[in-house]
Amino acid sequence: MLPVRTGTPYLPWHDPGEATRLLRYALPRQGFTHTYQSNRHGESVQSVLTELTVRCNDGSFVWNEEGGAPVTHPIDDPVGAARRIAARYRQRELSHSPIDSVCDHTA
Repeated sequence: MLPVRTGTPYLPWHDPGEATRLLRYALPRQGFTHTYQSNRHGESVQSVLTELTVRCNDGSFVWNEEGGAPVTHPIDDPVGAARRIAARYRQRELSHSPIDSVCDHTA
């Protein structure tokens, strides 16, 4: 066990598994109700949607945009990461709206 000074605050974001657990708790507030978390070898992975997986290691949450570009968010802000993930998902849903598809076909 590592020595810890008395009075040292517990910082959950130093542990990727704990930080991802906090992200998992923040995601339902953004509408994501079925997620899966896996921890292994100093990395934690959160499956949010079929096409969206969030990795947590080296002090960051990391996921890929639709085009494959990586997005990073600080590990100490799981609520902010959940908001960014939700914003990305909502933006994607709006761009693939069935109403837009119907309008495109009827115009």
